[in-house]
Formats: sequence, C-alpha cells, structure tokens
Amino acid sequence: MKLHCEVEVVSRHLPALGMRNRGKGVRAVLSLCQQTPRSQPRAGARGDRGGPHPTCLLISTLKDKRGTRYELKENIEQFFTKFMDEGKATVRLKEPPVDICLSKANSSSLKSFLSAVRLAHRGCDMEVPLSTFTPVKTSEFEKFKTKMVITSKKDYPLSKNFPYSLEHLQTSYCGLVRFDMRMLCLRNLRKLDLSHNHIKKLPATVGDLIHLQELNLNDNHLESFSAALCQSTLQTSLRSLDLSKNKIKALPVQFCQLRELTDLKLDDNELIRFPFKMGQLTKLRFLSAARNKLPFLPSEFKNLSLEYLDLFGNTFEQPEVLPLIMLQTPLTLLESSAQAILYNRIPYGSHIIPFHLCQDLDTAKTCVCGRFCLNSFIQGTTTMNLHSVAHTVVLVDNMGGTEAPVISYFCSLACYVNSCDMLK
Repeated sequence: MKLHCEVEVVSRHLPALGMRNRGKGVRAVLSLCQQTPRSQPRAGARGDRGGPHPTCLLISTLKDKRGTRYELKENIEQFFTKFMDEGKATVRLKEPPVDICLSKANSSSLKSFLSAVRLAHRGCDMEVPLSTFTPVKTSEFEKFKTKMVITSKKDYPLSKNFPYSLEHLQTSYCGLVRFDMRMLCLRNLRKLDLSHNHIKKLPATVGDLIHLQELNLNDNHLESFSAALCQSTLQTSLRSLDLSKNKIKALPVQFCQLRELTDLKLDDNELIRFPFKMGQLTKLRFLSAARNKLPFLPSEFKNLSLEYLDLFGNTFEQPEVLPLIMLQTPLTLLESSAQAILYNRIPYGSHIIPFHLCQDLDTAKTCVCGRFCLNSFIQGTTTMNLHSVAHTVVLVDNMGGTEAPVISYFCSLACYVNSCDMLK
C-alpha cells in the first residue's frame, strides 16, 4: 500500500537544541511494508518488538529511493487529522521522537492509508496488500506533477485520473460539454483553465476547490454563474475570473461576495446589468465587460478603485431628464420591516423567512444616504466620467467618450432634493 504526498520528518529534539526545522516538505512515496528477518531495521526503526513479521512505514524520496523505515506496532503516540480533508495529517512516533508531517495528499487516499497505519500500530492483521523493501522507481515521482496542459480532444485522459498533486490544469479545445467531476479531487488546484469548450453549466461543487485562485471559462456556453458558487469557499480564494465569450445575461447579487477578486473579464456576453452591490468588490483592479448590453451602471459602481476598465461597445442609454418616482406613503409593513432588518444588519436566511423575502432583501436598493429601499424609492440617472474610478479607461464608443450613465436610488424626496446637484 502506497501514498504519494509531501513529507517532512521533524525531530522533537530540535527545540531543546535551539534549532528549527526547515518548514518545507519534500515529495515522497510512503509504503507499508512487512518486516522480514532479512530486512533489518534502519536507523529510524525501534527493533522487532511486534513479532516475527511486524509492519513498518517506509518513506522514500527522490534522493533516497531505498527509503527510511519506521516501526509502527505500539510506536505511535498520536495522530493529528484535523485537516485531513485538505490532504494534511501528522503522525507522531514514540521512537525515534519525530513527527511525520504529510501534506498535498489525496484526501481519500490519505484516509485509507492512515486507517491501515492505525491497524499496524495496534498489531492487527492487515487486509491491504503490503509493499516490499525494494527501491522506489523514478517513475513513481512523476505522479507529483503540478502542471498539466491539454489542448486537444485526443490528449484528454478518459481512462485514468488526473495527477492528484496538480496545481495548474488547462483543458482547452477538448470539446467538453460538462464539467469533469474528477477535477474535484484535485485539492491543491490553484489555477483551472477550461477555456474554448462547450460547457453550459458549472456545478456548485467547484466551490469545494478551496485553494482555487484563477478560473478561466472563456469561450464556453455558460448562461449563468450560480449564487451557490458565490457563497462557497471561492469567497476567500478566487482572485481571477474569466467569463468572456459566454451567454450570461446577469450575475447574481451574491456575486459581490467574491471580495478577493482582483481581475474580472466579462467581455462578449449578453449582460443587461451589473449587480447592484458591485462596489463591494473593493479589491477589484481589472474589469473588462466590453461588447455587452449594459444600459447603465449601478450607483455603487462609483465605489470601485480600478487600474483598468473596458466597457467599450455597450448599449448605454441617455440619462432620463425626469426621475422615476415610486414612493409609497405610508410605507408598507414589508418595506418598513426590510429597512429595519438591513439597517440593523439582522441575520436572515431561507431557514428563518420565506425564500422570496430573502431575494427581496438581497436585491434591496441602497439610497445615497445609506438607507435601504425595496419598492418605495425615487430613481434618477446621471453620467459619470469613468476616469473617476479607473486609472486607465478604454473608450466606451467610437466617438471617444469616457462617460457612462449611472442609476441612483433615493429613499425619500428629501434625499433626492439634497442630491439634485449630482443629478444635473
């Protein structure tokens, strides 16, 4: 039985000697081997306390293919498995006093391997096949590939899995019509490029790739980007997202929860609006949404601080001269309750209130004064010079313009009057 991962063997004597470990693992192959009379223990083993044929752990690296052996029976002090789902674990041995730190392992393989190690520690019979004390071949270490680029359908792996250690995977021009669920096993994946395929829908489970920083879905057939993805671990990991050349008409309100985004490409879609809370993407620096169908920008767009902005080729409308007045007097109970919930930041969810009310709260408009409004508001439009939010601006049309219409909402007539200078 073997496990491919990164290993660091840390001596617990180092702190007493005023020394520190390197803090970096090396690629290794871990094997469970059966000790025989001919295979005498090496420096890392304790001797044959567990009978004539005890099971030991063999750690082989590219520099030491013969490996170092560690006896297991009654020799494990503690297991540390809190982060096993992330492919990490530590096995603390009694003799020698070392911690064997494992990382970048396939989580399911790691669980199976540690289960077998526990059995060996207890001296139980092993039902899994044990390895022999033979040097590991160099080809074994090729499974530690961190980058794989596939640019044709004939090269796409159908009969074998992707190397679990991949950090960068590109599968372009492969004719994929759906997301390959085998990619979800790549727990170390940081960059995923699925551009130039025919994918129509992205499963919410993509959000389980906890280290994913770059996602390229350019030139596919996507019609939406689900709210579930926006509420996954991508909130804290995703930095770059390319959704260019798809069929997306709108992004969910929850999209603005991807607050680590720095680069966002939305060119050549069918976007008719940006999310109202676009200004919450405070780390966004590169935004490209050319050749869409945007009639205006949301008021919170003014809160962005970009280095590059491209909105060329959108169907921007001329600002309305007169505002749209939708004020309700008196306010409905729904409106008053919604304002109170949002203003006081009271938590809500579909497990507390009906789902359609959650949607109303998610899509609530923000007045320039900071208050919220659902169905009672005044809507006004003005133009904004895009240089006020971006250092570099691509012209919005062939006439050399850099201005775009912005839609604003007001919760009362007083707010509208106080802001009339902005709307002139």
